[in-house]
Amino acid sequence: MNLPNKLTMSRIVMAFIIIILLLFPFDAVGIEMPTIFVNEAMVINIKYLIAGVLFIIASLTDFVDGYVARKYNMITDFGKLIDAIADKILVNSVLIILCASGFIHPIITVVVIVRDSIVNSIKMVAASKGEVVAAIKSGKWKTACLMVGIILTLFYNLPFELWNLKVSDFLLVIAAVLSVISGIQYYYLNRHLLFPKETEEE
Repeated sequence: MNLPNKLTMSRIVMAFIIIILLLFPFDAVGIEMPTIFVNEAMVINIKYLIAGVLFIIASLTDFVDGYVARKYNMITDFGKLIDAIADKILVNSVLIILCASGFIHPIITVVVIVRDSIVNSIKMVAASKGEVVAAIKSGKWKTACLMVGIILTLFYNLPFELWNLKVSDFLLVIAAVLSVISGIQYYYLNRHLLFPKETEEE
């Protein structure tokens, strides 16, 4: 259990803390979460702000663990596996919760999760054949837009909401579009692994 893997495990722990924080029925057990009033028009539940801060910290560990692993040659098979699992637990669970709470349109959540499932399946097939599926630019941009969009959503799109600029929604829509584009690109670039006979005939 080297440092990068410890950072990855900490991301999983934070992801579960976020999940519990967002789903726990505080009202049912008599706990009233503090609320903040903004411009006398917005009522903000502080649990989303706390979840947003934790999400930022967890997202930073995703960058740091990869950087440390590459710089100090600490890349392991376990690290690759647990890193992918940690990412999905963190991002997809929050997406689903925000969707169920009415913060995010269901189409965005479905598109992102379906795309990730397809791309992960392609990567699994490639790995079984000794191939490595490299990350592509559209996939990186999709991840960046998705992460920032989720963070802004947890922060009630502030400060942009004060000027009625739906930046969080815009970024999430862009993330969904890039999910489709990158998913098609992943399929096109790796179709020879999925259908070797057909691509040989071409």
